[in-house]
Amino acid sequence: MKLGNFELNLTSEELKETVSSKMRDIELITPEDKTYAALPEGDKKALVHLIKAAKIINDVALKQDHELNLTLKKLLEDNLALGEDVRNAYKLFLSLNGVAGLNGVDKEPIEIFKGVHQSKGKNFYPADLSVEEFHDILIKMFENNKIEEIKRVLSGRTMVRRKGGELEGIDYTVSFAKEFSEIANELEVAAHYATEHEFKDYLGWQAQALLQNNEDMDMLADKHWAVLQHNRLEFTISRENYEDELTGTVFENPRLKDLIEQHQIEVNPKDTLGCRVGLNNLEGTDFILKSKETIPYLAARMPLCEQYVQKIEQGNKQTMVDADLMMLTGDYAMCRGGITTAQNLPNDDKLSVKTGGGRRNVYHRQVRFSDDAARTKKMLDALVAPQFHQYYQKNMMHPFVIGHENGHSLGPDSSYKNALGVYAHTIEEHKANIISACFLEEIARAFGTYTDFEVKQIYTTWIVSLFLKAEPVLSEPHRVADLMEFNHLLEHQAIWFDSENKLHIAFEKIAPVIHQCLHQTIEVQLSKSPETAKKFIEKWCKWSDISAYIASVQQKLGLKPYIHLITNF
Repeated sequence: MKLGNFELNLTSEELKETVSSKMRDIELITPEDKTYAALPEGDKKALVHLIKAAKIINDVALKQDHELNLTLKKLLEDNLALGEDVRNAYKLFLSLNGVAGLNGVDKEPIEIFKGVHQSKGKNFYPADLSVEEFHDILIKMFENNKIEEIKRVLSGRTMVRRKGGELEGIDYTVSFAKEFSEIANELEVAAHYATEHEFKDYLGWQAQALLQNNEDMDMLADKHWAVLQHNRLEFTISRENYEDELTGTVFENPRLKDLIEQHQIEVNPKDTLGCRVGLNNLEGTDFILKSKETIPYLAARMPLCEQYVQKIEQGNKQTMVDADLMMLTGDYAMCRGGITTAQNLPNDDKLSVKTGGGRRNVYHRQVRFSDDAARTKKMLDALVAPQFHQYYQKNMMHPFVIGHENGHSLGPDSSYKNALGVYAHTIEEHKANIISACFLEEIARAFGTYTDFEVKQIYTTWIVSLFLKAEPVLSEPHRVADLMEFNHLLEHQAIWFDSENKLHIAFEKIAPVIHQCLHQTIEVQLSKSPETAKKFIEKWCKWSDISAYIASVQQKLGLKPYIHLITNF
């Protein structure tokens, strides 16, 4: 079907099947929610403006992702009356939050329009810029002593464009000046209405950070955000860098890597903006906060901890919040094979963390409560030995995720992580997972947090979560990490499959096996070597016959790799 100069890439049948049987709903809270209803009127008025800000942030993220995103989104919106195909294509666009994206099943991105492809550098870089040309231009810029220009190109907060035969990095505050001004205005109005002092203060700093080309302002805004703990309202502008697959390739070019190290240039993949609006769930937050005292305990027990200084040892504070979600936009809404269940921000590359600011974990209640119980039962019957069914509880994945997010605060800092280039995210997500698994039993004993039965529930639920639906690709770091952990457990007989291909678990082997794996992973981060990281990943992410069998069973049971966020505000 043609829409103006563009043609839909999927058939009517494919679009209909995607929307009707391959998409699951996640409904966010409604105005009838008791916590929302009990808010002071000032906070309700503030939320109106925070939601407006979130929608503008979504436009910024769309621009960062693909140069045609906004154009083609409007094209779909203007033609919804043409029929079901356009409406289904539009719903798919909203799920991917863009014209293309991975779905966690297919190896190639799903593309809504013919001829409209994604590039490694998304729209952060010119679409026609290849890896080879990127490296060649940077080397020539080094030869011409354009060091400050190179720093801007390799910054995490710039859009990169051609300038003659070179590249220039344009700060986000310049590239998105109009949008940032509008967002800042909404935040200032929200701050006027908000009733809590610390939250009002944060909004004011965040508004100023959007208006000034000055990383120090981001630092100050982040520091004010990171201390928010007991406020009623939740508002986050996230800056994570999973979408950019081009910047990190500089470490794979030996000459370029040497030049970067020689000139002590910090390399950070580009941040995609996201926005979260919600309410603090006090009961859920109290449960999460119980894990806070375990972080210093774990820091002292991390492998090779004498070789690096961890953020927790520098006095960085850690706040934790369980959020009822009202809206997710931008990076959060790019549901490309999954959706974020929790975050630990700011990331290590941010100036606020480097200068002693705190970190803040926020958990997404509506995301973790979404589940297809009937399908899960069929999956357990097909793939897990009956005696282990008693240990599977979907809600017991939450304690594992808490351990994962705390794990991001432990281990080598960003100078080690980022040096791994395109492999950095996979190794970091893998590290966070195995920190959670490695210390689970020890924490349960030392702090009395979980019974032996609950420990088995957490282990089992985590291991079942490693059952992949398709062979992952490198640009899916969480899925690659899952496969690495699955293979490590299998190789060391902490898990095995019987003649009927059903899972058995040797609970007593999990902690020692994963501790060994964590030691190896920290060694990889300390190596600062992309080659070492690549070999480590390749060793442990082999797609075996049992993985292929598990994926085939999952596919027979039906997959819903697309997510439809139902927003009620």
